[in-house]
Amino acid sequence: MRTSHLLLPPLLAALFTAGAAMAADALKKVDGVMVDASGKTVYTFDKDAANSGKSACNGPCATLWPPVPAEAAPGAPPYSVVTRDDGSKQLAYKGKPLYHYSADQKAGERTGDGFKDVWHVVKE
Repeated sequence: MRTSHLLLPPLLAALFTAGAAMAADALKKVDGVMVDASGKTVYTFDKDAANSGKSACNGPCATLWPPVPAEAAPGAPPYSVVTRDDGSKQLAYKGKPLYHYSADQKAGERTGDGFKDVWHVVKE
């Protein structure tokens, strides 16, 4: 039994590392813009303060700008996780929560870029 307890920390570390890789791999750059695994563009919101751990887009805002869910451990910086007001987890990049735009229906669409001068595609 003791041997199994010694194996637990390395096993947990391996699982965390695998989850971190999955989160980072879920986002990629296409034509200089960050997209998710399905090719949908991701955005940041100027009203979100970097590294605040919160999203300023809730309620009707989150209906129009759905949060990018954090389905796995975020991995090493620049990725992190924000806990939303409803308790769900949202992926963040360089401390800023990430969103999709509901009007973007197909992979590669960027119709939300510059929306009301506060929504921007992620280019870095």
